[in-house]
Amino acid sequence: MTQTKFTGLGIALITPFNEDESIDFDALGNLLDYQLQNGIDYLVVLGTTAETPTLSEEEKKSVIQFVLNKVNGKVPIVLGCGGNNTRGVVERLKNDDFTGIDAILSVVPYYNKPSQEGIYQHFKAISEASKVPVILYNIPGRTGVNMLPDTTIRLAREFKNIIAIKEACGNMDQINDIIKRKPKDFMVISGDDGITYPLITMGAQGVISVIGNAFPKEFGRMVRLSLQGDYESARVIHQKFTDLFDLLFVDGNPAGAKCMLSLMGYIQNKLRLPLVPTRMVTYEKIREVLKGLNVKC
Repeated sequence: MTQTKFTGLGIALITPFNEDESIDFDALGNLLDYQLQNGIDYLVVLGTTAETPTLSEEEKKSVIQFVLNKVNGKVPIVLGCGGNNTRGVVERLKNDDFTGIDAILSVVPYYNKPSQEGIYQHFKAISEASKVPVILYNIPGRTGVNMLPDTTIRLAREFKNIIAIKEACGNMDQINDIIKRKPKDFMVISGDDGITYPLITMGAQGVISVIGNAFPKEFGRMVRLSLQGDYESARVIHQKFTDLFDLLFVDGNPAGAKCMLSLMGYIQNKLRLPLVPTRMVTYEKIREVLKGLNVKC
């Protein structure tokens, strides 16, 4: 089944930059090797964590091709493909080459603040245009509008190629409502590292993770243990990371992740405006937590 490709640990891949802000493909290659060697289940390319709005169209194409060549079918690839201009997203879905792409991740339209019916019609158009399965992405803290459970369930029931939702609403009751009412083969994926453990105990099927960029082996083990029902062992791992969860996002995403990866020696601590690196106080706190986890930095 298509859905089983996206069970477990998905990585919201960052985009490393050189000091001159060009894409650091050497670092990206090393990071991909690190992910693949440590048992991730799939990759999400050109999502929020990739600083996608700051990339040119040519850069996006280069990143996609580089990842496809490097991964070479070892794990499924999910491509971020959304926006607040429905017609533009549909045209891209109809005209772009999706060879090697296993699904798209499509965010609730942002800034426009559509009604629930507008959200439904937006994703209806995307579903009808997409050549590959669609994973919905609800993150009201960024989009300014919350896709309610009734809309999610309506889409899940009416469109077979809408296979999952990445839920980052932060409301456990809302996510639990979706889990209780969803069609059997529709997946709920955590969009928040910090609540992945409890969500899996409620019936979610994994996470699209930021912290997994740095800790794919350990965080992936927590996810798999939870999915297997070994909640006690999973809880122990979950609690090791609780101090990092808030630190990763206190100065914005992916500032925290890039700070952590730079301390670990994988990338330069470089972002593109309007994003900037973490404050020094956050940097020092992340370094102390990493030392407590026995990470050399």
